[in-house]
Amino acid sequence: MAREVQVTFDCADPGAVSAFWAEVLGYRLQVPPKGFETWEQALEASGVPRERWNDASAVIDPDGVGPRLFFQRVPEPKQVKNRVHLDVRAAPGLAGEARMAALEAEADRLVALGATRLRRFEPAPPLDAGHMVMADPEGNEFCLD
Repeated sequence: MAREVQVTFDCADPGAVSAFWAEVLGYRLQVPPKGFETWEQALEASGVPRERWNDASAVIDPDGVGPRLFFQRVPEPKQVKNRVHLDVRAAPGLAGEARMAALEAEADRLVALGATRLRRFEPAPPLDAGHMVMADPEGNEFCLD
C-alpha cells in the first residue's frame, strides 16, 4: 500500500520559510481549522501563547497532488549540508541553452524571494541536462532542474 508523504523542514522562522516555499512551488498556506478565519484566531482559542504562534506552519498543493510541507521551529541553526533535498522541476522538456535560460530565469525569481544561488552545473550529456543548486532563506539546499 502506498503511503502519503509529508516533507518537514526544521527552521528558525516557520512563517517566513513556509511563505517562501509556497511561492517557489505554487502552493498555498494550509487553511486554519473549521470555524476559524485565521490561524491567529485558532491558536488564541486553543490557548497557545502568542510567542508560540510561529512555532509551525504548513503549505499544501492546491491541486492535492504534491506532498504537504511542514515547517517547525527548532532552536539550533542549520549546521551542515542537507542529506535530503527538493528538486524543483523548473525546465521540464527543455534542453541545452533553452533549459539553462529557463533555470536562470527561475533562479532570478527565487533570489528576489530570498533564495541564494550556490552553484550552476552545465549540461553534461547523457546523464546531466544541467541544473542549479540553490538555498532557501535559511540555507536549506534545493536544486532547480
